[in-house]
Amino acid sequence: MVGPLFEEEAGFDRAGLAGRLRALADQRILIGGSSWKYAGWLGQIYSRERYLSRGRFSNTAFQAECLREYAETFPIVCGDFAFYQFPSVEFWRKLFGQTPAHFQFAFKVPEQITCKVFPAHPRYGSQGGKENSAFLDRATLHEMFLRPLLPHRAQTAVLIFEFGAFAKTSFPAAGEFLDRLDPFLAALPPEFRYAVEIRNPEFLTPDYFACLRSRGVAHVYNAWSRMPELGRQIAMPGSVTADFLVCRALLRHGRQYAGAVASFAPYTEVRDPNPEARESMRALIGRAREDKKFLFLFVNNRLEGNAPLTILSLVDS
Repeated sequence: MVGPLFEEEAGFDRAGLAGRLRALADQRILIGGSSWKYAGWLGQIYSRERYLSRGRFSNTAFQAECLREYAETFPIVCGDFAFYQFPSVEFWRKLFGQTPAHFQFAFKVPEQITCKVFPAHPRYGSQGGKENSAFLDRATLHEMFLRPLLPHRAQTAVLIFEFGAFAKTSFPAAGEFLDRLDPFLAALPPEFRYAVEIRNPEFLTPDYFACLRSRGVAHVYNAWSRMPELGRQIAMPGSVTADFLVCRALLRHGRQYAGAVASFAPYTEVRDPNPEARESMRALIGRAREDKKFLFLFVNNRLEGNAPLTILSLVDS
């Protein structure tokens, strides 16, 4: 198991992991984490000495600079942060400036586009509990998100529309959701790849997959508390809806996000191995290799407790 926080982990082969991931990237299989600013990865992905200030570890320096070191091991990362904001032109410039030209990002599209009714939560202020007027609004998406990101499209692997679980009052069935989704997808500009992640398991219908396929948009195979396990999603007829694959391994089936955070933080070790999820991800890697498709695979700390060790288990030969 992993030692105390900030100590070098005995036996973690960072160089070996980087080499295996580069070899897979050469086959268009890109594997990385969901976000990257985890001090629990010190001694694995990160070197403590790179973030010292006056001999002491500086979390400020770490948060500002660790993406550069992350990119020395991984070929891609999922920018979950974008879900909560419309990043500015300057923000994008600084972010992409920290990585080499070959490094790739996936970004979640801001929730202002994908949230139909804002949750009644203090974070949403006066918007809480109200309908979102910008839900699936093409003009807002283009002006506030796609246009500022366009100069960096060469390093943008895929944009993910994550839809939280809809209440029956929002969409009683998949058909009503698809009636809104289909014309939105049809109007997306071709400069980016797109993927859709849903949290309503009852929406995984042939019509849903057909809608995505008709627009060249990928279904995100997602391990989430209420969604069918990865293996079941992968086995669903018609679930391959684009000429690329996307997978986000986030949570064990039945586990809530807050519980995973409480159990696993600060994410220094694997605390709950998930053989089913690992085997499903290996199968998806094999499918992508056989079909010569791009695969963008992201592993979250909340799946098992430590994403680098989970990823190492997938590629260790």
